[in-house]
Amino acid sequence: MHRALVLGAGKIGSLIAGLLEESGDYAVTLADARPGAAAEVATAHQQVGGGRGIQALDLDATRLADLEGALRHHQIDAVVSSLPYYCNELVARAARTTGAHYFDLTEDVRSATAVFDIAADAPTAFAPQCGLAPGFISIAAAELIRHFQSIRTVKLRVGALPQHPNNVLKYSLTWSTEGLINEYGNLCRSIVNGEAQNVQPLEGLEEIEIDGTLYEAFNTSGGLGSLADSFGTGVESMDYKTMRYPGHCEQMRLLMNGLKLNQDRGTLKRILENSVPQTLQDVVIVYAAVTGLQEGELREENYVNKVYPQVIGGRLWSAIQITTAGGICAVLDLVLRNPEHYRGFVRQEQFPLDQVLANRFGRFYSDGAGKDVSARVIAAGSRGQQRLRANDASQR
Repeated sequence: MHRALVLGAGKIGSLIAGLLEESGDYAVTLADARPGAAAEVATAHQQVGGGRGIQALDLDATRLADLEGALRHHQIDAVVSSLPYYCNELVARAARTTGAHYFDLTEDVRSATAVFDIAADAPTAFAPQCGLAPGFISIAAAELIRHFQSIRTVKLRVGALPQHPNNVLKYSLTWSTEGLINEYGNLCRSIVNGEAQNVQPLEGLEEIEIDGTLYEAFNTSGGLGSLADSFGTGVESMDYKTMRYPGHCEQMRLLMNGLKLNQDRGTLKRILENSVPQTLQDVVIVYAAVTGLQEGELREENYVNKVYPQVIGGRLWSAIQITTAGGICAVLDLVLRNPEHYRGFVRQEQFPLDQVLANRFGRFYSDGAGKDVSARVIAAGSRGQQRLRANDASQR
């Protein structure tokens, strides 16, 4: 039995805790700085018959001594940070001090660089960027890259989109607003004409058509992860872009550049959260394209996948929750099953795609629930509750 501490009882952390606990192989503690937030998730999990249950803990992970104390007290084997990116360096330091494996979901380049430094010569694994992008997209792209004798271009494209866009942004908030703004506002690492460069976010606009639907894609920060470090030598171009419905990029340019809200991100966060709705009815699109030489011929291979919301443990979870939580749980599971193989700083592209997809948590990428599942569940009023407050429980 492995002991895992999940930090952050938000949209993603709540599902991570549930998946690990329901597997039967993990004793899970879920912690959050907001009093009672972790308990709400644990109560909802227990309400639908979740195994031994999730242990809830009120913990401010920005207090290093308290965090290290919790890691030692609960004898934690692995800590998962689903906190905002700026918290991760401190969490990684606590993991190094207490001998725990470390995993996070960050898209922030500086945060990942700090984890790289902390992980030097560590006897345990430090695996940042374990979500969707960076994360699974790097695993899929690396598999394609290994099929070639030499590589010319690598394109990574990912979108987490509402199934039914009906506002001017053609978007719904499906994950961390702070993380979204960070991706839209920071410089983007790319390889252009064989040279590593930082390019501007919200630029490089292009169109992609998948299954008859037209999307736009543009530069955003962090999605390339460490792929350029692993496979960038000799490549003409390698880049990551976020996919949205056409017109979104122009609107975000107005907000971030025209109205200068990239310099006032607190105000932008309030605007988005007060005007853009959340949804459980989303779709995640994963698209990787690699061109290069195979048997002396120039060829292209693609990995394209769509993931829709699914019912897990009697509750409806969005596609972005499933892909992000499923991805990090899969790599955590692979590490703890073979800890001697994964030590120090671990890049996502070190995890074989076939092992991730065959894993009990990674299978959510291949199970492929139909896009009509969320419509049926929502219409029937049976989506369940991802968190349950005390007064809600008393009324049941």
